[in-house]
Amino acid sequence: MSDRAAYILYRALSFGFGLLPEPLMRRTGEGLGWMLSYVAGGRRELVQRHLERVVGPVPDLEYRSRLAFASYGRYWAEVFWMRPQRRATVVAHGSVEGAHHAYAGLDAGNGVILALPHLGNWEAAGAKADAIGLRVLAAAEALSNQLILDWFKDVRAACGIDVVIVGKGSSVTTDLMRRLRDNGVVALVADRDLSGKGVEVEFFGEKTTMPAGSVALADRTGAVLLPVGCYFAGGRGHKFVIEAPVEIPDLPDRSDRIAVGTQALARRLESIIRLAPEQWHLFQPNWPSDREPQ
Repeated sequence: MSDRAAYILYRALSFGFGLLPEPLMRRTGEGLGWMLSYVAGGRRELVQRHLERVVGPVPDLEYRSRLAFASYGRYWAEVFWMRPQRRATVVAHGSVEGAHHAYAGLDAGNGVILALPHLGNWEAAGAKADAIGLRVLAAAEALSNQLILDWFKDVRAACGIDVVIVGKGSSVTTDLMRRLRDNGVVALVADRDLSGKGVEVEFFGEKTTMPAGSVALADRTGAVLLPVGCYFAGGRGHKFVIEAPVEIPDLPDRSDRIAVGTQALARRLESIIRLAPEQWHLFQPNWPSDREPQ
């Protein structure tokens, strides 16, 4: 599919979902995700392996994997449904626990880093954060399709999220550090190592690598590092939980501080994900064994 054709598809989905009332939009997204699970084949088996790492070899793994697809369908439906005029509604139906940790971090004067897994709807989290005085600068993955990338930036702008694109020039770290030095808030997704150059950690009982950016930034700037969970409510709305800070260890070698700090963050993310494993939208290989023949 050409870039323009893919962009037109995204706009068509945005138009279609945008016409729906919120309850129908949400249920349609969940239903389409559930249906997709029946044709996803190996992708659903991959999700089952991820879930088994989290919850163990329970008998309902297949059902839980379909719930994960339904949750992901809801996420995309909400993204397509989002409009600037709906932002107040999204904010009104979102709750926050632990905001005092972020305010305390800002009081310390070196900025705040929010570290999130691929859980729930982080666009809705950005809208709620902005509403409570925690406007975020988020690092987003570069896409090969510039039209879709620009569309995503517009969606996030409608949610009150400032965006810097990873891979588009060399200013990403500079932009993030500038926001922290201005005592602002940075949000980084921290559970998937896209570059393959992350720090080795044990994550849900198995060795893999995890991006070290959030810990490295905290170590370099003195910013407070806060793990965050974003959860769908049982029906309408969202719940966001800001946890207590991850302490950067007092070690003489910076690489050791980053390695130990990243492992500590991995443990905190495990706890966040365990609260709603079916809302963890990890549909790609994330451990070396995922890439081995099954």
